[in-house]
Amino acid sequence: MESVSRPFPNPNLNIRTLSSSFPRGSFTVSRFPFDQWRNRPRLRAGRRPPVAAVAVANPRSDHDVVVIGAGIIGLAVARQLLLSSDLSVAVVDAAVPCSGATGAGQGYIWMAHKTPGSETWELATRSKQLWEELAESIRDQGKDPAEVLGWKKTGSLLVGRTLEESYMLEERVKLLNQAGLQAEYLPASSLHSEEPALQIGKEGGAALVPDDCQLDASQTVAFIEEGNRQFNSQGRYAEFYNDPALSLLRSSCTQMVEGVQTSKNNLYAKRAVVIAAGAWSGPLMKSLIVQPNLLPIPVKPRKGHLLLLENFKDLQLNHGVMEVGYIDHQVFPSSTRSFTPGAVEDDDTLSSISMTATLDVKRNLLLGSSRQFVGFSREMDESIVKRIWDRAGEFFPALKSLGNKIDKIRVGHRPYMPDGKPVIGPVPGLPNVLLAAGHEGSGLCLALGTAEMVADMILGNPKTIDHTPYSVEGRFC
Repeated sequence: MESVSRPFPNPNLNIRTLSSSFPRGSFTVSRFPFDQWRNRPRLRAGRRPPVAAVAVANPRSDHDVVVIGAGIIGLAVARQLLLSSDLSVAVVDAAVPCSGATGAGQGYIWMAHKTPGSETWELATRSKQLWEELAESIRDQGKDPAEVLGWKKTGSLLVGRTLEESYMLEERVKLLNQAGLQAEYLPASSLHSEEPALQIGKEGGAALVPDDCQLDASQTVAFIEEGNRQFNSQGRYAEFYNDPALSLLRSSCTQMVEGVQTSKNNLYAKRAVVIAAGAWSGPLMKSLIVQPNLLPIPVKPRKGHLLLLENFKDLQLNHGVMEVGYIDHQVFPSSTRSFTPGAVEDDDTLSSISMTATLDVKRNLLLGSSRQFVGFSREMDESIVKRIWDRAGEFFPALKSLGNKIDKIRVGHRPYMPDGKPVIGPVPGLPNVLLAAGHEGSGLCLALGTAEMVADMILGNPKTIDHTPYSVEGRFC
């Protein structure tokens, strides 16, 4: 996480450290046609021509699978392949782990805001099960998942403040219970005993899902990396960080993809190449796969801000809390900065704000969240920060008098897909190139299920869950 120290321009907030989760920026590869005889500079008499630089070929390394992207999805895919097969795996990234959406997220593994029967429900439930099994396996080894993963089983509260929202939450609880999850509806009168600092008014209510969990992304990524590196000595795992992928290596005879050329290496893949580069996956596809009939993958960056208050003791928070507007965002136009509840997010100029609040194992209070379509900009937006803070204060009035407590701001880019589903599976026409991207704000939650799915595809294993909803084919025109 890149940190920038500077005074915050809003006099109502004194932010000591600004953190951006995307130090990588965007890289551009310029290709120029090589013609040594065209447009050569004239040489003055008596001068020797400059000595031409000798091109040095990138070193070659051979692997079974090359994964592009060292976020939680890419590293989890590598982990699954290493644990479930004897294949060798290389992970390549333009930066380092936790430089993207993974490091900027809030870390919740929640089901409260998921919809039973939706196309992503099966993947979400399977992935949560795998996270719980991982935490339990750590516990079986005599270690504390809280120390290893930042794991907390706090439960989650999805809250509303109107009669309409309360009714919707009651219906959601019924659906969650019918789907086999433990969930309970709490009217405002009962909610106070669960979260005394939370105020939602007399007409409000909440859906409580007590088994929902959260983790720390940085700790979890470090744990997965450490596990992957155990296979180094067997020659089965390698990392190539700060080494952006530039193009795909193809067979001169069959044009089949054979690997990935990076800025420093030629990484050959005998079985598969997996593109798991988060919000960069769409642009990366265009630059890596240069062919006229390539199906466009509409993964685009959706910028978010998250406020962090370190070692926060001024507010007791017993659960993770999310307003129901997170599902159906309240939107306001960035240009006017006027808040318009219930507006429809149908234009790239619109930004959405909804309250989320979690307290991690280090007692850091994390407040969110925002969504914007502004490309890959990493600049902190003061108006967005203020709106997040004000929105949180509407639910937690104790925050209104604490205008000097924000320590860091995380800025990241969620990999957004227009239909709300990640894209997981082979690229049409390139059967050994797979995509695993477009998880939006659910990358951490869906990571282990996605990794299992990708590994099953590569290994030819029977399906654990249905892959069809996430297929590339049939979804985009």
